[in-house]
Amino acid sequence: MPPRSRAGQGAPAGESDPATAADPRQRVIEAAADLLAREGRDAVTTRAVAVAAGLQPPAIYRLFGDKDGLLDAVAEHGFAAFLATKHVDPDPPDLIEDLRAGWDLAVEFGLRNPALYTLMYSEPTRPASPAFEAGMEILMGRIRRLAAAGWLRVDEELAATLIHATARGAVLTWLSLPEDRRNPALLTILRESMVAAVTYQEPAVTAAGPAGAARALRAALPDRTTLSAGEQHLLGEWLDRLAADG
Repeated sequence: MPPRSRAGQGAPAGESDPATAADPRQRVIEAAADLLAREGRDAVTTRAVAVAAGLQPPAIYRLFGDKDGLLDAVAEHGFAAFLATKHVDPDPPDLIEDLRAGWDLAVEFGLRNPALYTLMYSEPTRPASPAFEAGMEILMGRIRRLAAAGWLRVDEELAATLIHATARGAVLTWLSLPEDRRNPALLTILRESMVAAVTYQEPAVTAAGPAGAARALRAALPDRTTLSAGEQHLLGEWLDRLAADG
């Protein structure tokens, strides 16, 4: 079966919010998201969306410029909906389980919203949206906690890329398979491969010697005020070189 279900994740993306029903732009986005979820991307025409939103087609162009602008807005709506499902625990009891839970949450969102998720990641060169950036900040916080505690096997940027890439790849691969070939073991193996790639089985201070200790100290540097900016920069360079040796 797909990754573990988590409570408190809210309504499916695309479900309208009465608080924004009077906002024409939001009505159009939610109408387009609903059409996308029910009938697929080809159904999201400017005429169909205008009818569903109770507007005339020219209103779509006034609000979004063209259909591509509308689809970009729907993708941003998807990132915002995903961001709303995230719960941030600043001090999780188990950092590795917290990493697994975050990965599961990302995959579950994609499996619940296949058409929207595919749209969100269909344009790799699309500029990062504010909601996407906010979600990445949450991920980077999780990674930094792992690094500061000595669990991180690779540098923080590579860890973020691996986590994001495996979650996205898991969803898009699952959705590309016929239903009778969707083996839940695929998701579990991909998640555990990610965990093994970015973390140690024990804190790195003992598992990886100086390299692991350097990553842990590097992660803690931004919170320290006893060093000047120049000293922090120099120490950061030294720690990066030590971490790279690992």
